[in-house]
Amino acid sequence: MSDTSAGKLMVRHFRQILVWPLQLMPLRAGDQVQRHFAALDQIDADNPWREVQDEFTGDPTQFQERHYREFVTFLPHVQRFLYGQGRGSSTLRGYGESPIRVYRRSDVAAIRMTCTDGAIVDLTIKHVDLHFFFDVDVVILALEVFADDLPFARVQEIMYRFGRTFPSQWDADGLASHCMRRVQWIGFGGEVLAESDFDNRAKYLAHVCEHRAACVGAHWEFLLQPLAQHHSEREGVIRYRQLEYHRLPKMTYLAFDDPFALSREDFVRLGLAAQPDDGSGLHYSDKTLDEFERDHCYDRFWSPARHDMRASTRMICTGHAFVMIGCHGVPFYADGETGLLGQFRHQYFLLGLVSHFHRAALLMLSDRLVVAVSRLDIDDPDSIRHFKRSIRQSMEIFLRFNHRYWFHEVSKQSVAQDLFRLWNRHLGNDALFAELREEVLDMGHYLDSDDARRQNDTVLRLTVVTIFGLIGTIVTGFLGMNLIAEADQPLVRKLIYFAIVFLPVTALTLYTVQKSRALSEFLDAMSDERLPLARKVASFLRIWRRPGPIGAGRVDVPARMRRRPR
Repeated sequence: MSDTSAGKLMVRHFRQILVWPLQLMPLRAGDQVQRHFAALDQIDADNPWREVQDEFTGDPTQFQERHYREFVTFLPHVQRFLYGQGRGSSTLRGYGESPIRVYRRSDVAAIRMTCTDGAIVDLTIKHVDLHFFFDVDVVILALEVFADDLPFARVQEIMYRFGRTFPSQWDADGLASHCMRRVQWIGFGGEVLAESDFDNRAKYLAHVCEHRAACVGAHWEFLLQPLAQHHSEREGVIRYRQLEYHRLPKMTYLAFDDPFALSREDFVRLGLAAQPDDGSGLHYSDKTLDEFERDHCYDRFWSPARHDMRASTRMICTGHAFVMIGCHGVPFYADGETGLLGQFRHQYFLLGLVSHFHRAALLMLSDRLVVAVSRLDIDDPDSIRHFKRSIRQSMEIFLRFNHRYWFHEVSKQSVAQDLFRLWNRHLGNDALFAELREEVLDMGHYLDSDDARRQNDTVLRLTVVTIFGLIGTIVTGFLGMNLIAEADQPLVRKLIYFAIVFLPVTALTLYTVQKSRALSEFLDAMSDERLPLARKVASFLRIWRRPGPIGAGRVDVPARMRRRPR
C-alpha cells in the first residue's frame, strides 16, 4: 500500500488489550504458597485495587447469554481453572475453586498520548485488571483501551510505540527512541494522574548501573501501585520484577470499512507490531511473506478472491502480538455481544491470558532454580540446607503447576483450539516446559544421589564404630559382668566408677566416629589378600593423616543448572 492510500484508510474501531506478566517476589521466606492477593487486600492507604466479583457469583438474573457462551467455549477442566465450581467460589479458596483472583482499579479513565509528530491521541480505558494465580508467584496486568475513527497510520504508530515499559535507547536529541513522546494517565475529572519519563536518560542509566535491572517507566509504576518494583527505592510490601522483553504482549482488534484494501506488507507490519510504512516498503522477499502468512495467519474466515465482506476476517498471531482484522459493517465481526468483537474481549482474551500465564509461570520457576543454584556454597552447611529446601519447594510447586495449570487442549471449538495451539507454538511454551521439566528432574536426581551418599556414609561410619565396639563387647562379655565387685558399695562410689568408665568409652567412640572413614579404608586394606603387609601398614598409618579440604569429593550440581539466568 502506498503512503497516500495508507493515510486515507481509517480504522473505524480500534481496541487493544495489553498483557503484562510479572514475577512476584516472596512475601515471607520459606513459605511455599505466597498469598499476594491477601496482602493487597490488607493495604488500606493509597490502594485503588478492589477485587472483582464476576458474573458467576452475582445475581442469577444478571447472568447474560454472552457469559454462558463464554463459559461453554472451554472444556470442563479449563472451566474449573477459569471460573471455579459451585456457588462457594467467591468465599472458599482452595483446590476445588478457581485459582484466579482479579483486582481492578477504576480511577483511570483514559490515556493521552503525544505522538512523534506532536499529535495528541486519547484512548478510553475500559478495564485495568490484575490477575493473581494461587500458588504461583505471577501476576498479569491487563489493560484494555479503545477508540473510534483513527487513521490507519496512527493506529500502526500506537501499536509500535505504545506498551513499552522502558526505552531501549535514545536518539541524538536525547529523546527515547521507538516510544511515544509522552504518555499520560487521565482521571475522570480530566486531571493528569501520572505521565511517562522516558526522556530522563540519566535515571535509567543509573538504575541499570546500580541494580543490574531495567527501570520501569514512571507511568507504569503509578499504574501498579501499591506494588513496587523489586529493584527500586520505593516502599512496598508486594514487589515485582520483569520476566521478559520490554515490549508488552498485546491483543489488537481492528475494524475497517474494507479490510481487503490492506496489502500483504500491511498484515506483516500489523502482526509484528512494526512501525508505519515510511514509503520505502518492507525489504522482505516474497518467500518470507509466504512463510509469514503460512505460519502466523489464521485465514479460516479470510477469502479476498471472493471479495465478500462476510469472509473478510483475518487473525494474525506471532506470540508477542495477536491481531484481528475485519469489516466494521458486518455483525458477525463487529457485534459486541454475538460477534467476534465480543469473543475477542472475552474468549480470545482468556486464550491469550492462559498462554502468557503458562509462559510466565515456567519462566518464574526456571528463575527460582537458577537463583537457588547461584546462592549455593558447597563449603557452607547452612547454604546447602537452604539450597535443598529451595529446590524441593520448587519441585513441589512445579508438580502442582503441572497437574493443575498445564494443559494443551482448552476447547473443542475449532477456532479457539486452533488459536490456542498457534499461541503456544509461537510463545514456545512446550519447549520451555520440556526444558524446565528436565532441569527439575536433574535437580531431583542430584538431591536423591546426595541423600543416598550421605546415608551410605552414615551407615559406613556406624558399621566401623560397631566393628571396633564389638571388640570391647566380646572382651567384657568373656570376662563377665562382675570384673569389679562393687555391687554393695555406696551409690556415690558406684557413680564415680560409672563416670570413670563412661568418659573414656564416650571419647573413644567419638574418636572412632571421627576416624571412621580412614578406619574403613584400613579395614578394606586388611580384608584384601592381594595387598602386601607394607601397604596394609601404610593404610593403618593414614588413619592419623591430616584430612583434605572441605567439600572434596562432593557431588557437584548438574551442569545445566549452572547456566546464567534468562
